[in-house]
Amino acid sequence: MYQSRKILLLGSGELGKEVVIEAQRLGVETVAVDRYDHAPAMQVAHRSYVIDMLDANQVREVIEKEQPDLIVPEIEAIATAELVKLEKEGFRVIPTARAAQLTMDREGIRRLAAETLELPTADYRFADTYEEFIQGAKEIGFPCVIKPLMSSSGKGQTVCRSEEELENSWNVAMEGGRVQNGRVIIEEFIPFDSEITLLTVRATNGTMFCAPIGHLQKDGDYIESWQPHAMSEAQVQEAKRIAQAITDELGGYGIFGVELFLAGDKVYFSEVSPRPHDTGLVTLVSQNLSEFALHVRAILGFPITDIVQTAPGASRPLKAEEEWNDYTVSGVEQALEVPNTQVRVFGKPVTKAGRRIAVALSTAETVEVARERAGQALSFLKAEQ
Repeated sequence: MYQSRKILLLGSGELGKEVVIEAQRLGVETVAVDRYDHAPAMQVAHRSYVIDMLDANQVREVIEKEQPDLIVPEIEAIATAELVKLEKEGFRVIPTARAAQLTMDREGIRRLAAETLELPTADYRFADTYEEFIQGAKEIGFPCVIKPLMSSSGKGQTVCRSEEELENSWNVAMEGGRVQNGRVIIEEFIPFDSEITLLTVRATNGTMFCAPIGHLQKDGDYIESWQPHAMSEAQVQEAKRIAQAITDELGGYGIFGVELFLAGDKVYFSEVSPRPHDTGLVTLVSQNLSEFALHVRAILGFPITDIVQTAPGASRPLKAEEEWNDYTVSGVEQALEVPNTQVRVFGKPVTKAGRRIAVALSTAETVEVARERAGQALSFLKAEQ
């Protein structure tokens, strides 16, 4: 008799939706949890729950009720201290409860990378108060990058270019942070040539890497990604060294989105997410195994064979311009007329300004053409009431 394993997702957005789909292909029972109803992953999971995921009691209650084989965090804003307790009681957290806790806020992971592992990073300061923030910014110098310790999709990030912009950067960080604790990170602004995501997979048969994904960001959130990103062999090897060092330290199985800056011949560590990465949506069309398929295989304890880039690819997300409770995505038919293009509409129940609601995915003989096609497809897509 076949007995299914069960995974419980904490966070049920568009990335979680793809994880659920891949898990169900392997006969896994899926439970989707989020802070709002009808989230994308809930639409395809076997069961779903709406809870406050920062409430330790609510997190524990749903986990104890479902008794999942695997707890799979898909966002940062979770009561991670409770996950640590649950792991000690025998539950398995992906990749580990420590990794979820460390990467929930930027301080833990930055101190681990820079101070413990001595990986190359931008210079930084932390501040709890506005006065400490002003002092930290003056020590780092201008321009500097201001981020709340915890946020999603880049919310709350600014580049502060002068003392006159400090108050605005502080206010943006306070509004964009998931936890209103007043603590921010002030980072040295590295004049990088490009920034990449190196998707790193830890599985039973070792650590593997996807081809580097280049991406562009605006206000801390990605607006375009492509794969592969052109890098020298020395840059590739240094990126892999950094990615393996940080993921080995975090441990566990699954995919990690390691964000890096490329500046001249140098590679700097920026951030890491112990889960599928939004820039990795491009792998839905560019690889033999998407980042979601790789994640599910790895966390289930299956080996990963060769990760093959089947074609150069690009992604362009559609973002809502304002908050709507009722909306439609138009232009899908025209977007799908663009050669070698797919569209994913996430099915989010409501929109907020800047929220991703769909993505155009294109492949071509070259990255340049793939980016052009994805941009053309995106031009047809519109969010409308």
